[in-house]
Amino acid sequence: MASTSDMETTNPGSIWELDKDLDVPMDEEASRLKNMYIEKKFSSVLLLRLAFQSLGVVFGDLGTSPLYVFYNIFPHGVDNDEDVIGALSLIIYTLTLIPLMKYVFVVLRANDNGQGGTFALYSLLCRHAKVSTIPNQHKTDEELTTYSRQTYEENSLAAKVKRWLEGHAYKKNCLLILVLIGTCTAIGDGILTPAISVLSATGGIRVQNPKMSTDVVVIVAVTILIGLFSMQHYGTDKVGWLFAPLVFLWFILIGSVGAFNIHKYNSSVLKAYNPVYIYRFLRRAKSEIWTSLGGVMLSITGTEALFADLCHFPVLAIQIAFTLVVFPCLLLAYTGQAAYIIVHKDHVVDAFYRSIPDAIYWPAFVIATLAAIVASQATISATYSIIKQALALGCFPRVSVVHTSKKFLGQIYIPDINWVLMILCIAVTAGFKNQIQIGNAYGTAVVIVMLVTTFLMVPIMLLVWKSHWILVVTFLVLSLMVEFPYFIACINKVDEGGWVPLAVAITFFIIMYVWHFCTVKRYEFEMHSKVSMAWILGLGPSLGLVRVPGIGFVYTELASGVPHIFSHFITNLPAIHSVVVFVCVKYLPVYTVPVEERFVMKRIGPKNFHMFRCVTRLESMMDGYSDSEDFTMSEQKVERSANALLMSEKAGSNTLCSGSDLSYSSSHDSIVLAKSPLTGNNSLTRYSSQTYGDELEFLNSCKDAGVVHILGNTIVRARRDSGIIKRIVVDHLYAFLRKVCREHSVIFNVPHESLLNVGQIYYI
Repeated sequence: MASTSDMETTNPGSIWELDKDLDVPMDEEASRLKNMYIEKKFSSVLLLRLAFQSLGVVFGDLGTSPLYVFYNIFPHGVDNDEDVIGALSLIIYTLTLIPLMKYVFVVLRANDNGQGGTFALYSLLCRHAKVSTIPNQHKTDEELTTYSRQTYEENSLAAKVKRWLEGHAYKKNCLLILVLIGTCTAIGDGILTPAISVLSATGGIRVQNPKMSTDVVVIVAVTILIGLFSMQHYGTDKVGWLFAPLVFLWFILIGSVGAFNIHKYNSSVLKAYNPVYIYRFLRRAKSEIWTSLGGVMLSITGTEALFADLCHFPVLAIQIAFTLVVFPCLLLAYTGQAAYIIVHKDHVVDAFYRSIPDAIYWPAFVIATLAAIVASQATISATYSIIKQALALGCFPRVSVVHTSKKFLGQIYIPDINWVLMILCIAVTAGFKNQIQIGNAYGTAVVIVMLVTTFLMVPIMLLVWKSHWILVVTFLVLSLMVEFPYFIACINKVDEGGWVPLAVAITFFIIMYVWHFCTVKRYEFEMHSKVSMAWILGLGPSLGLVRVPGIGFVYTELASGVPHIFSHFITNLPAIHSVVVFVCVKYLPVYTVPVEERFVMKRIGPKNFHMFRCVTRLESMMDGYSDSEDFTMSEQKVERSANALLMSEKAGSNTLCSGSDLSYSSSHDSIVLAKSPLTGNNSLTRYSSQTYGDELEFLNSCKDAGVVHILGNTIVRARRDSGIIKRIVVDHLYAFLRKVCREHSVIFNVPHESLLNVGQIYYI
């Protein structure tokens, strides 16, 4: 599909030259706003504070892995000391290569203005190459302060990769499918993390009470999960400050206990830091190699959430917290457990709790349970971020996104997703009831997301970073060398619980792909059915078009031209308001749009037409304000934009429409001759030569007369000759998603008394 700008410049018609004068691009207005936004800098004190707070949001999942890793590596018991040392060596170097080297020092740098996760990588690619399947970007969007992109030399490797990606539509679709697979699997990760973390922690009750029923442990875990999800509406900032001290205490605990066990039981376990023992372990454990690898994989669960939660904290804060606290404490914890297991091979099932000294057992149990609750927070927050990014790119049904912090835009809460996660998480916990099957499912979800990230990093390194191909190949080989064996190990366990994340991912994939497919088709319909502004102005004599008091906001996805809903509306009801504002709400592939750059206002046609275009550039769905509050805020912003527009015209600093004061022929100017039956005079010709004060007074009087919001309600249907699958997808599944998701009027917080829906049906 051709880009929007290409389609606009090739639009034929005899009135095209006139239309270029009436509806010129908004380059000048956009450039005037550029560089008004100044990015915040973090002081050293604030950076350390955020590093501490990140412990409670980002690292909980990764930090609670010692609760269940060795049990999943040796589900049938330990045969000899060398196996324990070999497994420990695998854990050490897996932690070093994947979380530390790959993610903390490489992948975190591939953030999209502070936003992390699979969709952030895709958003970054969409700005550097035309790979988005919804080509709704204009050259003016590139003027945004946060819209960074690269330029390439003609024969460079990056330019060749860019042309290859843009060459065919199927490549764009394959890239989108890859992103959706990673995204949907990450959502499955958000369901499994709370289940395995909380269930593993509460299982410590049975260590001191062996006769206790498993059902009691499950009931306790479910109760904790309900409480956790019920707290989410307080926001990441408050939850982070509540959880951070607990997680910090947890890392100190497991690090100290690990060091104590190394000293007490077997310090020879330190030879596991020699990677030779990995080779010996894999050669010796041929029959159980895939089971063991699946267990080792659980030691890096939470790593992808570390990247997805990046929007909550700066990169440097996360790097400081991981290198100074998380990484060394995890190494001590696993090494200490291995030293204990070598001496007590029959305790591998509950090695973590058995290795804790009796004097601090119950305090450690309380801390472990609280840390497991915190571990769930990392993936829950990551899931919110993923859904928000999918919304902005038209890949998920519209849901409410509530920003819980005024300081940090990435801290959000999505009520609908929160309760869906809670129900699914409780179902998994109550259904499996043990760590082994949940662990098998968990590992499958984690490794698929990691593989997707690895493949997406290749074009990122080539296009965005312009890295040498040798570095790209080195990164790819090292990553796949570690992750691919883990992938095979987890796939082998599909029938033992690994089917759960696959089922969840397939369900969400169908929802997201169907929504995106129909969104693209609807946008194509809007593009092909739009009409020019000059055509609308020429309809005055034939339809007897009149102007009625008030302001009409016409919402559209188009940044130029007249949407089909407006032409459909005036064809059936030949009247428009005294002031008409075409509002284009655009969701761009950027992390945030500075407030100063969100509204771009422009006059369309001569001044006495009182027609304007307002492009509202957003990075996500609207914030979670109350209806009246947000409606008032939106009107005030548009009003301020209109005032600034008039002041710039008065000062002569900005010619908003070339030729706006020129004389047009009577056929194009005749729209101003119709009189309003309500006012009894010609409201347009009365203000044909207005001053700044007169027109501002006119706009205020129109606002007092009433504001009407005109929204299109495009119903997508499959053609009658379509196949059965397409009809089910479009007529039933997409229709159901449209029914249960939030309407545009709710997203824009438009009061029902001032809402006017214009319906139309589009067959695909």
